[in-house]
Amino acid sequence: MPALLCRTGVDTRRLFDISRIIETNSVSRMSNARTPPRGTATSLTPEEVAQAFAALGSEPRLSVLLTLVRAGPDGLTVGDIQKRLAVPASTLTHHLRFLTSAGVIAQERDGRMITCRAAYDRIEALAGYLTRECCADQPEADAPATKTHTLKSQTTPRPAKGATP
Repeated sequence: MPALLCRTGVDTRRLFDISRIIETNSVSRMSNARTPPRGTATSLTPEEVAQAFAALGSEPRLSVLLTLVRAGPDGLTVGDIQKRLAVPASTLTHHLRFLTSAGVIAQERDGRMITCRAAYDRIEALAGYLTRECCADQPEADAPATKTHTLKSQTTPRPAKGATP
């Protein structure tokens, strides 16, 4: 399968390829050394996972995270996020606080500007937390040989913006 590179050279397949998440945790990805890893799939506690998924359980917060993922490893300033999503500053601040406390985004202050970045390691660890138990309750004869599955997002192309499904 050919690489799907965004404008900044990030291989976007790696964000959603669940089968390689655990293997790639030790590899420096996306030149994102500024975002500290906050745990691997095996070191996350159920409380941490629940907090992260609760933060992502809100459609506006999920939109903020997806905006940051699309922006790449350089992230966006709070003002840029606000412009892209057209949300009031106080509402955005509320959502950013939830996402930061859940560890799925990192913030860096430079003077008066705050830059937000997706915490790719944490996002991958959360996906790994769910998938590491794949097929654990199936009898050995019925379990897939490799415990890897193809995601629908890998096989179905995403419609272009403005296109009717």
